[in-house]
Amino acid sequence: MPEIRPIRDLRNTNEISEICHARKEPVFITKNGYGDLVVMSIETYDEMVKNMAIDKAISESEAELAKSQKLYDAKEALASLKRKHSG
Repeated sequence: MPEIRPIRDLRNTNEISEICHARKEPVFITKNGYGDLVVMSIETYDEMVKNMAIDKAISESEAELAKSQKLYDAKEALASLKRKHSG
């Protein structure tokens, strides 16, 4: 269940920081009962960015496959890369 806190709780930055690090997920901050901010640890942010990059690469690969319908054998592809980059 996500942690949702009113904006006044930001006065206690240590508590918010501890929650972010302990839960390893964002804390949602509300203002006048509506969503306003999201606070998270650097580690959580880095993990989110890494996952977004992986998701993007997968989506691009799937789009390329749908467009070309061409698949490569993994062993052949790796052997080709080794020949190309090993000299």
